[in-house]
Formats: sequence, C-alpha cells, structure tokens
Amino acid sequence: MSEKSVEKYAADQVEAVDRRKSTSEEVTELNGIEATAASKAAWLFSVTVSVGGFLFGYDTGYISSVLVSIGKALGHQLSSHEQELVTSLTSGGALVGAVFAGLIADRFGRKWPIWSACLLFVIGTVLQTCAYHLVQFAVGRFVVGLGVGSAAMVCPLYIGELAPAKYRGRMIAFNNMSVTFGQLIASAIGAGFQHVHGEGWRATVAIGAAPPIALAGLLLLCPESPRQLVSHRKYEAAEAVLLQIYPTSTSDQRQAKIKSIELSLQEATMAMSEDSLWATLKRIFTTPATGRAVLTACIVMAISQLGGFNTLMYYAATLFKIVGFTNATAVAITVSGTNFVFSIVNLVLVDKFGRRALLTVTVLGMSICMMIAAVSFHYIPINKDLVVESDHIGWPATLVLVAIIVYVACFSSGVATIAWIGTELIPLEVRAIGTMLNTVTCWSTNIIIASTFLSIMKSARPVGTFGLYSAICFVGWLFIIFCYPECKGMPLETVREVFKTGFGVRYSKRWQREHKHLAKVSAHTSFGH
Repeated sequence: MSEKSVEKYAADQVEAVDRRKSTSEEVTELNGIEATAASKAAWLFSVTVSVGGFLFGYDTGYISSVLVSIGKALGHQLSSHEQELVTSLTSGGALVGAVFAGLIADRFGRKWPIWSACLLFVIGTVLQTCAYHLVQFAVGRFVVGLGVGSAAMVCPLYIGELAPAKYRGRMIAFNNMSVTFGQLIASAIGAGFQHVHGEGWRATVAIGAAPPIALAGLLLLCPESPRQLVSHRKYEAAEAVLLQIYPTSTSDQRQAKIKSIELSLQEATMAMSEDSLWATLKRIFTTPATGRAVLTACIVMAISQLGGFNTLMYYAATLFKIVGFTNATAVAITVSGTNFVFSIVNLVLVDKFGRRALLTVTVLGMSICMMIAAVSFHYIPINKDLVVESDHIGWPATLVLVAIIVYVACFSSGVATIAWIGTELIPLEVRAIGTMLNTVTCWSTNIIIASTFLSIMKSARPVGTFGLYSAICFVGWLFIIFCYPECKGMPLETVREVFKTGFGVRYSKRWQREHKHLAKVSAHTSFGH
C-alpha cells in the first residue's frame, strides 16, 4: 500500500470515528425531552401491555394443576410421556411464536403481533377447554404456546420503546413481575377448582380466555410506539404520542426527539446493510470477544432453564402428589407464591448488589437445595411407577417442600431475571441476533426440561433426577465464579471492552472499584438497555 493510500485510509478512519462521535453527541443533545415530567399515561400503557406478561404466566402455570386433576377426561389416563408432550408443546409453540413475532414486529408495528397473540390465546384456550381427545388438547397447548412466544417477545419491546428512559427499567421489570403473578393466580385457581364436582380443570383453562380479550380491547386505547411511527414516516402521529407521554414538553423538544429517533434508526440501518444476517451470525462465532459475550449470556439463560425450575412450575402438583401431600395442588401454590414475592426482591437487589454477586449466592443456593431434596427422596418409599408405598412419610416430605421453596426463592431473586438482563453484555452491532440466540436458548432448554422430567424420574428415580439438577446448578455456579463479569452501571461502550481479553472478570472488578460513583448513578438505567 502506497504512502498516500495509507494517509487516505487513516483519514477515512478518523472521519468515521468523528462521525460516530458527533452522531452520538447529537442524539444525546436531542433527548432533552427526557428531562420533562412524564405523564401517568405512560404507566397506564405499560400496565396495559403487561397483561401480556400475565397471560404468559397464566398459560404456563395452570398445567401443573390440570395434570393432577384431568384424570380420564381425554379418553384415558395420561401416561408420563403424554404428560410431557402436552407440557413441552407450549414451549415448542413459544419458540416458533417468538421467531414469527420478531419477523413481523418491525413491518407491522408492535400492536399487531400482540393482537395476534391475543387471538392465539383465545383459540388455544377454547381448543383445550372443549377437548375430549389428547390430540385436540395437544394442538390447543401448541397454539397457546404460539401466543406465549409472541407476547414474551413483543410486550417488553413495546414497553421499552414507549417508556421514558428514567422509568424504562421498572416498566420492563413490571412486565416480568406480571409473568410470576399470572403463574400464582393460575396455581390458586387450579387449587380452587381441583375438588369441584365434575371436570373443574376445564374451568381453570377456560378462565384463561378472559385476559386476552380484555387486553385486545384495552390495546385499542394504546398508541403505537414513536420509534415505529417514525420508521414508517408518520411524524405527526409520533409527535402526538410523545405529547401523551411528555405533556409538559415543547414542540421543539418533541421534534428533537423525533430527530434523535431518526438518527438511531439510520445508524441501525447502516449497521444492518453492511452485514447480512449470515455475516452477523458468523461474526459472533469468529470474533472471540463477541463470541464470549454471547456465550456468557446464553449459558446463564441455560442455567435458568436446565437447573430444574420449570419442572417445579409445570409439575409441582404432580411432584407433591408423588411425595404424599393430600392436597398437592394447594401446596403447589407455594412455588408460584414464592416465585412472585422474590421476583420483587430481585428488583430491589439487582442494581444495588450487582448481577454477579446475586448469581454467585443464589445459584449455589439452588444447587444445595436440589441436593437436599435428592437426599430427602432417598427416605421416601417410591416405586418405579412414582407411587408412594406408605401413608406416613413424615419429615422427608416436609424437607422436600422446604428445599423446593428455598430453591425457588434463590431462583427468582437471581438467575430468573438476570438471565434476561444478560443481553446487556452483547455488543450493539450483533445484539438483535445475540438476543435471538438467547431466546432460542431459553425455549429450547425449556423444551428439554419439560419433555424429560417424568421420564428421568422413572429411570433415574427422584434421587438421581434432583441430583442431576443439583450438579447442573453447581457447574453453572463454577462458570459464574470464573467467567461472569460484573457489568452493573457500565456504559455499553465499556461493556464492549470487558470481553476483549478473556471473560473480563478481573477487568470488570477493577472498573467497578475505579468508577463506584458512575456505577451508582447508572444503575437506575442499566436494566432498560
């Protein structure tokens, strides 16, 4: 390369850096509207859309009580493999639904995928409620799963785009809390209808059709996100939405906000046009720093699923019935209740103590609790058909219940939410694909757990099953100790530097020590990235 070529290349690089810097500074300057007071309407929109999270929780939560009380309503007593099938089909549908919603969300906006999810929830609920054969019930579970995946993908995205920056983290977190609340309500209703004369489980399922109908109606009152409106050049509509969210803002501030959205869209478009989907995916696997970031996020997500929690959510009533509790469905409410309460605890602690500290304590706690449950099962006489051979079990059953409650508390206050916050580790230029891989990891490992639990229980017995989950949690804990960096309060540009030399645990610790004040200030917004 000639000297002139070298000089020209260097000048182009400097110009490119300056251009990116000026664009970033311009975007910051144009977001003065964030300093104005946000209206209550923003919270009302967020709460409304969070009904989608409630639907997610309810439709994944009621299967636990249904499996115990369904009996021969589908023509015969369901085998363990058939129970695994109808349970895992929702996760399979969710995987498909999430991909489909992601493909149409940018083209048709955020509201249409949510309306589609509502329709899928209703259709799936009707199919299950009216089912007298396994095939129809299974199809209904899959259709509901399509709705679950769509809602889980689009609702947090819509809330994040509509929310004022200073409330974004809490608004998205409220959606996550709605999921656990939906699971709690599903468990409570399931317990209430378990002893109703006739087939009370149909009522438990049928009630799930009411919230999506309500959400579909309330969504008519919610606007499209300003980002979507600007991307489709509907500037007047975008300004009207901004006025709803920031009622004290000036026209100049709203126009500036629209300009900042345009600039960010242009940057995203340029980044996407430079690389094809395949090139972006290839970059993740061929760039060591990017690969380590995505791998870290996906492994933490895998721990959250493979550690055994969803066996408790899907099979809690079945499990407690095996242990010998007479009203297993009512006892299973403790799982959903603990999950809900400690999801609130996570919101209080995650920005104060950081992700790494919470994961270090809670994942080890999960491993210990699963091992205690495995040891307790050794003293419970259960045959190969998972039937208790004694009417008096005593302390082992109680210890299993206590271990599971503490396990759920550890899960919900740690990895449950942090697994989704993990997308903050992924560089911006591959974040869309990285987030997709994280989501695929979630649902694929969820399918593995849901479709194998009862089979493993019969082949490896409860002792081996819970010992396996304990081992998975322990291996996950070792990964966190050696490979998970603390990125609390870090600007995204700094997070990019963490994985340049290894997994950046030492780098992140040093950064946290040197930037204590910045970490505290930034903590309030990092959840919303």
